[in-house]
Amino acid sequence: MDPARLTLEALQKLISERYEATDRARGTPKTFLWFIEEVGELATALNGADLKNLRDEFADVLAWLCTLANINDVDLAS
Repeated sequence: MDPARLTLEALQKLISERYEATDRARGTPKTFLWFIEEVGELATALNGADLKNLRDEFADVLAWLCTLANINDVDLAS
């Protein structure tokens, strides 16, 4: 999949297809903790000068947000 053409809908679906069974087994509370950890890493990256790390942390936060949405039956694209 071309990342330049990746829509939010497609990203959420891709994450669902690959990880949703594991994510649902983990549950919302533990998944939310992972999400918050990634937000903390993004906060740290925002105070740094490493652009690659900053991009990676934004991607991690978005991925975990999609995970939370999936296991709570929320369509982020609608």
